[in-house]
Amino acid sequence: MRTIDETGSSVMRYRWVESPLGPLLIAGDDDGLGAIFFDREGRRAVPEPDWIDDDGLLEDPASQLEAYFAGRLVRFDLDLAPEGTAFQIAVWKAVETIPYGETVTYQEIATRIGKPKAVRAVGAANGANPLPIVIPCHRVIGSDGSLTGYGGGLDLKARLLKLEHSSTRPRLF
Repeated sequence: MRTIDETGSSVMRYRWVESPLGPLLIAGDDDGLGAIFFDREGRRAVPEPDWIDDDGLLEDPASQLEAYFAGRLVRFDLDLAPEGTAFQIAVWKAVETIPYGETVTYQEIATRIGKPKAVRAVGAANGANPLPIVIPCHRVIGSDGSLTGYGGGLDLKARLLKLEHSSTRPRLF
């Protein structure tokens, strides 16, 4: 059931999740998780004034993010409710299929969605991803293998890739 406020809009709820990247602000409504925000360049992420602090509704996303950062979760199983254009949604769905610990190029994503010449548009859609980490846009790299563009900054992109790489290495006991 979706909660509607007096204006007829869905009520967004939020909570903070501690992570190795710093605090994450996660937000969603009854339809699912809608956004994840990082602190950037010394500016703290802040909830919108009409959002409600509500840990209960977002317990599952919070616990899955914590398991991901602990190296115990490689695939999220959450109801997602990102808002975007049809093109952005197509890109995000393609990005969701990138396996944990692997990377693909922007060109590969453009080809997967049937728009092989739309590499820059794929980059823009990737940059507009409202659910970083869960929709793993950090796994998309330049055609030369370089780390390019990430809403949380290239340092965070590198740290996420390193976390996944170290979690996929065989462990010797």
